[in-house]
Amino acid sequence: MLLALGCLLGFSTMQAQELQCDVRVSSNKVPGTDKTIYQNLQTALYEFINNTKFTEINFRQAEKIECSMLVDINSREGNYFTAEISLALRRPVFKSNYSSPMFNYLDRKFYFEYTDGQTLEFNPNTFISNITSTIGFYVYLFLGLDFDSFSPNGGDPFFAIAETIAHTAPQDPGTENGWSSTGRQNRYAIISDINNPTIQPLRQFIYDYHRQGMDMMAEKPDQAREAMLNAIVQFQNVYEREPMCYFLQLLIESKRDEIIQVFSQGDMKVRTEAANIMKTVDPSQISRYDEMLQNTGK
Repeated sequence: MLLALGCLLGFSTMQAQELQCDVRVSSNKVPGTDKTIYQNLQTALYEFINNTKFTEINFRQAEKIECSMLVDINSREGNYFTAEISLALRRPVFKSNYSSPMFNYLDRKFYFEYTDGQTLEFNPNTFISNITSTIGFYVYLFLGLDFDSFSPNGGDPFFAIAETIAHTAPQDPGTENGWSSTGRQNRYAIISDINNPTIQPLRQFIYDYHRQGMDMMAEKPDQAREAMLNAIVQFQNVYEREPMCYFLQLLIESKRDEIIQVFSQGDMKVRTEAANIMKTVDPSQISRYDEMLQNTGK
């Protein structure tokens, strides 16, 4: 595995190969009129994410992964910052202008040290700084999710790297910094779920839903909905075994609006089965799944 990863992954600052990421830093919550350091931080993050070569795979411009990251600074003490980071990953759908939301997440525990003008250094095997470990973690998470959507388990090597980053990050006793192995709603929990064999059906969902479903919607919408129905059965399979699975919760939250939109049309039997599954795994939103059945036309 290590040899395979060594051949696949590289970490040089070359022309952007993998990501097309919109990066923003907001300092509206922080007092003071001098915003220079926040503007420089935004530039540094943008260049780190978009100009670092995280793999040795050659991406054409049209193949670059679409994502966004908004760093919302809550407070600053010298060079120490507390922040939240809003993350969004999208996947273009075949033969359409639509991009499917794959992962939407608000990480409320983004704490880091940054000196104005600092070069952001990164090594997935060694903890250098929390800012690059956290961002690097999400880059590999995005890579893994994207590759899973195009081939079964295609994200394996990237999820392995994300897990390495999580393991090398500091485990501060008595604190919750997003890396704690005892936390259930943090970065460590996300990658632990993804690499847990009992959660494997969720990774099959990612492939079936997008490649067999969404990518077929333009040409064969009825068959696409049936494939997507079969995909969300995986939600129920995991929910019955692990109802508190954090990655399942995040997938449901990321895909909920799209699922409602897709199954608001088409064969009523398929739509009803989809609604029943979603009401089981997402009980707080029952009324919304009932509403998606009110449209009686195709």
